[in-house]
Amino acid sequence: MGSLLSGLSSLVILALDIWAILNVVKSDAETGKKVLWVLLIVLLPVVGLIIWALFGPRGNLRF
Repeated sequence: MGSLLSGLSSLVILALDIWAILNVVKSDAETGKKVLWVLLIVLLPVVGLIIWALFGPRGNLRF
């Protein structure tokens, strides 16, 4: 049961990370800032997602 829960939470985090990366790419931020945000989200999936949610650039992508 723990393995199933771990797998599902990993899939949710992956989906949210992909959504965050797409939002960063679609935003009006400068290219250098976009690259740094994408690297942060990829290298630190959970922490990067939280930091992006609080401070990151937003695109006009709907969920």
